[in-house]
Amino acid sequence: MTTSHARGIKQEGLTDNSVADYLQNYPDFFERHSQLLTKLRLPHVRDVAATVSLVERQVEVLRERNQSLERKLKELVDVARANDALADRIHRLSQRLIRAHSLSDSINAVETSLREDFDSMNSVLVLFREDARALQPDSGRFLRIAAPADENMKSFESLLSSGKPRCGQVRDAQRDYLFGKDSVAIGSVALTPLGQKGALGILAIGASDAQRFHPGMSTEFLLRIGELVTYALTR
Repeated sequence: MTTSHARGIKQEGLTDNSVADYLQNYPDFFERHSQLLTKLRLPHVRDVAATVSLVERQVEVLRERNQSLERKLKELVDVARANDALADRIHRLSQRLIRAHSLSDSINAVETSLREDFDSMNSVLVLFREDARALQPDSGRFLRIAAPADENMKSFESLLSSGKPRCGQVRDAQRDYLFGKDSVAIGSVALTPLGQKGALGILAIGASDAQRFHPGMSTEFLLRIGELVTYALTR
């Protein structure tokens, strides 16, 4: 039994000449079925013609695939390095919060860590705690004291009810309330509810780059930061 018969191919309907004729009539066959090139095993005989040989085309396909894999590997390495650096910053935040022994210390630790460890110069902590109002002068623009029923908080209702971090651009009213009316330089914001469905407040981090915080990015680390801050402020 021949190979063609073993594979269920009719010998009388398929010959070397018919294959050659088909490929001659459809020279773009391997362009449409490039995956077949990686399965072909042919002697490497260079043709004097100006066309690219089948073996050279096969090598080109393999090279393109190798380059694609190298790009994907580089992307994975870059992501791993970025995650490692972010994990180190969260570790430093944890250390600062462990050393804090009061509500005031904890708030200052969060502000200092965001500014020094995360290089976030535009950050705001909105707390739903009246007992923290006396700390506002010491915390400057970083601390806001509010109540969930306040008029300014209505635009954050969906964020609070979801209990999940959110990234991207915000409404002008939200941006003005968080960062001040001179905050037109804020291009994107990361918002993290604190506590169960934001019962404690909101942590907001602003950036001038409109793509720094975008809706498609992972919020896993923001969720961890929110949990750490919530624990430190309620212990």
